[in-house]
Amino acid sequence: MFDWFRRKDEPPRQFPDNDAAFAHACTMGYRLLLNALVPGLVVGEGRRGSEGERCFRLRLAGPQGALDMWGCTMADAPGYPQVGDLVAFRIVRIATELPEDASLIGYIACKLEPVLEGRKGWRIAVNYTPPHLKPELRL
Repeated sequence: MFDWFRRKDEPPRQFPDNDAAFAHACTMGYRLLLNALVPGLVVGEGRRGSEGERCFRLRLAGPQGALDMWGCTMADAPGYPQVGDLVAFRIVRIATELPEDASLIGYIACKLEPVLEGRKGWRIAVNYTPPHLKPELRL
């Protein structure tokens, strides 16, 4: 009886490639909030930092379409993405005093598959978050 009120699960939506998945993510209206995971596309590779982090040029799915910016992996990340990969960028701080392309401070948290699983979100292929990093607890 209670299944009447439950929303039916949608079947996973498979995209042919990362570009098509990112184009769809740009239409979903992601909000740029603290601790949010925002899908992005890796469009270029930058330098390697002095502590071991790897920098990449990203195109993030923002509320008004794509937003170009630089992002990096954490220093002791177990892996790193390649150009053309669909990734999730975790926002740690929003610095309003910086220019728009540098105002989002965070890191590349994981690589995504071009599969959208309804309300669950994008399917994770590879996790780039170091195992010692604990999730933030908000009360």
